[in-house]
Amino acid sequence: MSSVVWGGRLMRSAYTALTRKALFASGGGDPEAAHHRTIRILEQAGDSPRRRAALAKLPRPSAPTTLFGIRFPNPVGLAAGMDKDAVAIPAWGALGFGFVEVGTVTWHPQPGNPAPRLFRLVESEAIINRMGFNNRGAQAMAARLAALGPAPVPVGISLGKSKVTPVSGATEDYLNSLKVLLPYADYIAVNVSSPNTPGLRSLQDRSALDELLSALRGHTVAAAGPGGPVPLLVKIAPDLTDDAVAEVIEVCATRGVAGIIATNTTISRGGLAPSDLSRAGEAGGLSGRPVHAMAVRTVAFVVKEAGDALPVIGVGGILDPDDAQRMFDAGARLVQLYTGFVYGGPGLVRRIARAGAAHR
Repeated sequence: MSSVVWGGRLMRSAYTALTRKALFASGGGDPEAAHHRTIRILEQAGDSPRRRAALAKLPRPSAPTTLFGIRFPNPVGLAAGMDKDAVAIPAWGALGFGFVEVGTVTWHPQPGNPAPRLFRLVESEAIINRMGFNNRGAQAMAARLAALGPAPVPVGISLGKSKVTPVSGATEDYLNSLKVLLPYADYIAVNVSSPNTPGLRSLQDRSALDELLSALRGHTVAAAGPGGPVPLLVKIAPDLTDDAVAEVIEVCATRGVAGIIATNTTISRGGLAPSDLSRAGEAGGLSGRPVHAMAVRTVAFVVKEAGDALPVIGVGGILDPDDAQRMFDAGARLVQLYTGFVYGGPGLVRRIARAGAAHR
């Protein structure tokens, strides 16, 4: 066995046996309490110029790739949902991520859905969440990003619809957020696929999506600098039929969208371990191991239908380098982690980046 493989397994074992065990037990075992504690620690790690400078000196994996006109230090990103308010960007770069997607952020600040709203399904290496876009709002994020200054890695900003805004007013709601956040984004992700905001997934329908993307793309073009418009990406659900995905692709291509993020969480409950079936009735989106095959299939379908016209960021159930390689083999150009990071820790980021550099 090579030293790289052995070292990777040892790192994962150490995280699982020590850090993860303590983290999962913190807050009385409440996953959301553990999440907030982790984000606070990471925020504090980069909360001053001196600390940010120290983080910048830490070694990080290098496997550069350029996509959407953006140079990514490596192809492994943090998915939206982990850093909803963009408070820990310097720390994410230091942990090895090649890019960070913050949010999902909404125009209106909102508390999200009532707790409990986050559940670990450990045997399935999965999470169910019904957070409901809890965040401080687009204007607060813009202020935070302005104060941070240049980020150590590319930053994508995921936009969603405010819960108080009816679906009929979604375009204006997204556009308000876009206008204040565009100056700080390397790319914008349009989240129309979370199952936790009523009516949101209806925005994946052809007419609604066309209206939304026409307005958002129009503003990015009008506000473009010398380097051209900020790329606009659309994040889709793994539960769409092939015909529905094909419609999304057609609208995205027509409206000048730069790429697709595939996929969000699923409303299905297939693939759960027997010990986790008691959680299957919890409302919300399922992420992690059970969604992986669905996500890979969706990535492959988008690549087959759109080719190079709509490059794909693959996300869903990536818990080891082999999972990431399946995404790359399906045609994904970049990958993102969320649940895999929760279960695998920071070492997973570096293992995937190293494996990607060796095999791509």
